[in-house]
Amino acid sequence: MELPVLNAHQPAAAKGGCSASSCGSTDDQVNQLPDHIREKVQNHPCYSEDAHHYFARMHVAVAPACNIQCHYCNRKYDCANESRPGVVSELLTPEQAVKKTMAVAATIPQMTVLGIAGPGDPLANPERTFATFRMLTEQAPDIKLCVSTNGLSLPESVEELSKANIDHVTITINTVDAEIGAQIYPWIFWKNRRIKGKKGAQILIDQQQKGLEMLVAKGILVKVNSVMIPGINDQHLAEVSKIVKSKGAFLHNVMPLIAEAEHGTFYGVMGQRGPSPDELMDLQEACSGDMNMMRHCRQCRADAVGLLGEDRGSEFTLDKIDAMEIDYAAAMEMRKQVHEGILSDMEEKRAAQAAKSKPKVPAGTRPVLMAVATTGQSLINQHFGHAKEFQIYQASPEGVKFMSHRKTDQYCSGDSTCGEAESALARTIRSLEGCEAVLCSKIGYEPWDLLEQAGIMPNGEHAMENIEDAVMAVYLEMLAAGKLAEEPEKKQRANA
Repeated sequence: MELPVLNAHQPAAAKGGCSASSCGSTDDQVNQLPDHIREKVQNHPCYSEDAHHYFARMHVAVAPACNIQCHYCNRKYDCANESRPGVVSELLTPEQAVKKTMAVAATIPQMTVLGIAGPGDPLANPERTFATFRMLTEQAPDIKLCVSTNGLSLPESVEELSKANIDHVTITINTVDAEIGAQIYPWIFWKNRRIKGKKGAQILIDQQQKGLEMLVAKGILVKVNSVMIPGINDQHLAEVSKIVKSKGAFLHNVMPLIAEAEHGTFYGVMGQRGPSPDELMDLQEACSGDMNMMRHCRQCRADAVGLLGEDRGSEFTLDKIDAMEIDYAAAMEMRKQVHEGILSDMEEKRAAQAAKSKPKVPAGTRPVLMAVATTGQSLINQHFGHAKEFQIYQASPEGVKFMSHRKTDQYCSGDSTCGEAESALARTIRSLEGCEAVLCSKIGYEPWDLLEQAGIMPNGEHAMENIEDAVMAVYLEMLAAGKLAEEPEKKQRANA
């Protein structure tokens, strides 16, 4: 069946293969899960790396208050210029949140998940949070409901979460050591008192672990978010991963600290740096083992709408929703058809990928990182100059694996000013450090030359091809050309 367009550039069911070896819950892992769990994750863009190419999510900002202070957080309201957790353009009442959700569900039928993630802590605002969930359970039962929390109020909320049919809960757990916790959380608000230092951190840790255990006992899937803070908890997060896995967490998401000074966080003002891409990938590898790792997280705003990596929230402000005329009965039927069509399409592509013979690469051949410009659906379908992020894949004798994504400035806006964007181009090339090739649908002469000077091979020969197939094809070409015998020569980045 023909599926509706998710945005102006991206058909929801574009042809191409699925990721069979990427992170999060991969295709193979999803297929091996019990049916009742598989059903929960197969169309959840945060819990399945494959699903995030096809299905959308949204967050509603109904929870303004927070019960802890984090050194990496600065909540901002009426803000349209920053893309990070804790930021919103409109604070909503539960009734407004439901109205917005119904409008998005009717307009973007690929939206499968509604989450409450702030801008404060949802469980520090229980009346607003659960009122929203109750109304949505009644009016839109096909939408998966999720909540993200710091965990301080989690144990007392587990029963209500279970009654509200919440199948997915995210807990931000940055440490299981109070000494480290005191460096991240200056205070918590607990039983009507502000508690500082190690004592406050220990209470938070205990509540997080207790809540995790209670959720697992209820059969609720738990994703653990951890913020990687160099010099603070980076050497400790592998231990966190082991502990949360042993207690039944389904997925671990190690995210980079966002610490630009202009965001006004304590860490940003004090000059605390975030991790480099290599540091983040190394830590994710150290935490992985047999624990599912989420690597496709975009650290969304508290009012994000659309696919991961995009934000269509400006299309659904309250004034615009009031002007919409929607036949909700027809829209809900269309949603059902669209979801069935996408899942069928994904299943066919999984089967096609599984039937392909694995290319033979000599054992011991060194792995290679490649950057890919894509708008989704596992296709190389974006111009180099239009990319606002690149997805990073690793090719090795074991196959192709999604590793991370790297945000960058859009080099070319599609008009005559493209040639004046040298600084943006330099930053883009610098963001691809460590990659040996960049695959895109098209690329101009100027970035081609500068990429080559930086030791990165531009490649526009695989436009509209499946990402994993194309990455492996380029890897085999490099092997045949003798480029994988030694480590690549380190070159000065262009315009660094």
